[in-house]
Amino acid sequence: MRPSRRGLFAIGGGLIAAAGTTFAAHPASVGQEHEPRVEPANSIEAFWGVHQGGIVTPPQNHCYFAAFDLTTERRDDVVQLLRTWTDAAARLTSGQTAQPPVEAADAVAADSAEALGVAPSRLTLTFGFGPGLFMKQGKDRYGLAAARPDALVDLPRFNGDQLVAEKTGGDLSIQACADDPQVAFHAVRQLARLTYDTAQLRWAQTGFRSPPADGGTPRNLMGFKDGTQTPEQIDRAIWVGNEGPAWMRGGSYLVVRRIRMALEHWDRTEVSFQEQTIGRHKYSGAPLGRKGEFEPLSLERNDADENPIIPEGAHVRLANAAANGSADMLRRGYSYNDGVNFTAERWPPWRQGMEYDAGLLFICYQADPRTSFIRSFEKMAKFDMLNQFVTHTGGGLFACPGGVREGEFIGQDLFAQA
Repeated sequence: MRPSRRGLFAIGGGLIAAAGTTFAAHPASVGQEHEPRVEPANSIEAFWGVHQGGIVTPPQNHCYFAAFDLTTERRDDVVQLLRTWTDAAARLTSGQTAQPPVEAADAVAADSAEALGVAPSRLTLTFGFGPGLFMKQGKDRYGLAAARPDALVDLPRFNGDQLVAEKTGGDLSIQACADDPQVAFHAVRQLARLTYDTAQLRWAQTGFRSPPADGGTPRNLMGFKDGTQTPEQIDRAIWVGNEGPAWMRGGSYLVVRRIRMALEHWDRTEVSFQEQTIGRHKYSGAPLGRKGEFEPLSLERNDADENPIIPEGAHVRLANAAANGSADMLRRGYSYNDGVNFTAERWPPWRQGMEYDAGLLFICYQADPRTSFIRSFEKMAKFDMLNQFVTHTGGGLFACPGGVREGEFIGQDLFAQA
């Protein structure tokens, strides 16, 4: 019997393991978010494979994203950390404890135990490497500088950015997704616990999504359906091929942005103005002037006065891949809610102001961020009507290598080639 977090541990000196059913990973139905997929609560997503899980895996309901700074100067420490993380991730995604339990009374616990008895809930763990792994403050700490992919650029500062240093960047990243929020948090907590003196948590952000009962497209906190459009050619849009370094083939580049929404102002605007800002009808999700959510945008359409039906500055127009030189990417966003902030206004009537610290944890994957996210967002940051209601406060860019074969560790090819 394998020790499992679904089992019962050490009762009267004995070990009683609960039998758990393992379900094979389902093929990812990318572009089919609107079609419901009912999963057993204890369903397992495969960890080993050609690609990392959590990219084209049908989105789970909860996300816990974390970025880490490496604190060691020794390359061997980084390799050992990645080995430890790989082993722990394989165990966690299959419903086991992070490490095998030990019997010695003075030994460090194998797991913090708050998720014992909780089903795996389709947990996936996706690992990424930030620019700081290759070069940091002008120093090649681990002999990896020459292996840094050209596509792993430093993100430019976009118009309107108000990035907080404590919520930006990182040398390593972990995206934990599960249908149970405790499972996602537990996984990151265990991986953080295993960093010892090698790395430390830099920033973290929770996220959630709530698919409607009819299995339709989830809505973001602005009340609009979010995720209607997905890439038509998914493999070409997100996976790195022969154009990238060998260690990145089968991988993808992750851009994450923490976007605060001014919901306190958005809620005071008329629905018609909201629809003009987004470019879709709020309740149906259809493009302006259309009836069905999945009807084509047809951006060339004009009204009787020859004005564009979907405004030039509408969010969907500027975000559309066709309007950005085929800058396609796979979006995997989650809403977040971190409470409220109170401010004292400096003008009459001297009242206390309030703003929600809530919005969108924007996550997207692509084969090359220079020709996808950066290309499209440079235009959006300047002209998107939605900018009057959103502020980018954090995020980063990470190279997520290909999947792991059993017996190897995440990023092994990088360290073997460099």
